[in-house]
Amino acid sequence: MSPFWRRERPLHERLAEQGGLTVPLEPGRDVAPWHQAGVHGVARPRQWDAVSSVEADLPGDTVSFVALEDGTLVVEEDVPDDALAPLADAVELSIAAPYRAVATRKSETVWAVAANKIVVAELSDEIGGDTVEIAVQEGAQTVLVDGAETFGSLRSLEALAAGLPAYVIRADRIDGDLWEVEVSPL
Repeated sequence: MSPFWRRERPLHERLAEQGGLTVPLEPGRDVAPWHQAGVHGVARPRQWDAVSSVEADLPGDTVSFVALEDGTLVVEEDVPDDALAPLADAVELSIAAPYRAVATRKSETVWAVAANKIVVAELSDEIGGDTVEIAVQEGAQTVLVDGAETFGSLRSLEALAAGLPAYVIRADRIDGDLWEVEVSPL
């Protein structure tokens, strides 16, 4: 029989075993951890929902903005809305508003822009800060406004988690009573 058709273990496995080199197996599995990211092409989770490059005439080297469903662009930097239009148009080829976008200058006129979909809610509660975190578990509730614990409840935010026995809500003010909201069940 030719050496190609042998049924014995390959030389590299036999030499590794003789040298005391073995691949650690995961508990409960009889194979090596080849399913992990970085091995055999398993992709890492993506960071952005949309990425593009576009030519734009903007001041500075970075700009971030939020696009609302009605087409309004909310930007913290001193940049005119019409100058952001090329960035928003490039993102909206892949995803629809609302989204949060970040753009970085790559050359004199070329910008890279990346965006993630967001949930926007209009909150009627009077909130004395720009960031709110609410955690509810086993009947206990913790409310943080700008990192400081507060007492009471924020009914408009809590309504977004109706029906969930345990959850965490994080809300960041976009502008006025518009908030970017993320509800995570526990």
